[in-house]
Amino acid sequence: MTTDSDQTQWSVDSLLDLFDVQGDGADRFVAETGIAGQDGRHVVEGTQVVAQAIVAVAKRFPDKSVRSAHAVFSRAVAVGPPVELVLDVISEGRSTATAIVAVHQNGRRCLSVTVLADVPTDDVIRHHLPRPDVVAPADANPCEMPMAGREVRIVDVVDVNSPDEVGPPELYAWVYYEPIPARDDLAKALIAYFTGHLGISTTMRAHPGIGTSQAHLTVSTAPMSISVAFHEPVRWDGWLLYTHESTQVGSGMSYVRGAVHSEEGELLASFGQEALIRPLRTSDTSIDARSRF
Repeated sequence: MTTDSDQTQWSVDSLLDLFDVQGDGADRFVAETGIAGQDGRHVVEGTQVVAQAIVAVAKRFPDKSVRSAHAVFSRAVAVGPPVELVLDVISEGRSTATAIVAVHQNGRRCLSVTVLADVPTDDVIRHHLPRPDVVAPADANPCEMPMAGREVRIVDVVDVNSPDEVGPPELYAWVYYEPIPARDDLAKALIAYFTGHLGISTTMRAHPGIGTSQAHLTVSTAPMSISVAFHEPVRWDGWLLYTHESTQVGSGMSYVRGAVHSEEGELLASFGQEALIRPLRTSDTSIDARSRF
């Protein structure tokens, strides 16, 4: 997965292989980074590493279920060298456990992910946010995000990257995966992976003349933090609906909140994203566009 990106295509199967980190000693795991995206950028998706951290913690606490993950991205992870995940176990009780995952590459710490795991119990009370009443996947617009085994369809938007696609700061994305992992940790990792893909596009949609097609060329953009909470049980068949709502942008940062529903209407996860949206600094032009954060 780390060689000759021109001859290798992303697939759901290969993505799940990347998520399935391998033990490398006590509270240590290693993971591959995969290949460069079709746009030629050599920066790993931050949510890919979050997904790997989720699996690492699930393997560390096999009697518990991952409930949430909060990541802060301090440095970009580059395509190529493997990453090392070092777990600092803060607490490990009968009901809950917490670990901070420090992610290193080439000897440098790139991000930290705080993960909470617990033992699910019977309900005392239960309710959930209803699934938005949007068009079905068949009536949504195909979105160009090439990956074998994945299909993405966007509601009411033709090109999420275009500065001419103007509307309210919200996006609804139907996502279909094949295969759907049977393992709980891989299923949660797969859900978490897509939570960072459309947040910046959601924010920019409300502002004419600016779109993610300009990212890293005339404007600096980067996810800076991701929080994902999983609502048990996390099982689904068919399509997932990712809801994105940008509640604020200004002073160079944006905030997006979202939810993930099954096609049948069950709320599987909630998430939030902070992202950087700033003028491109003159100094950035000395950095290869493929490697910009």
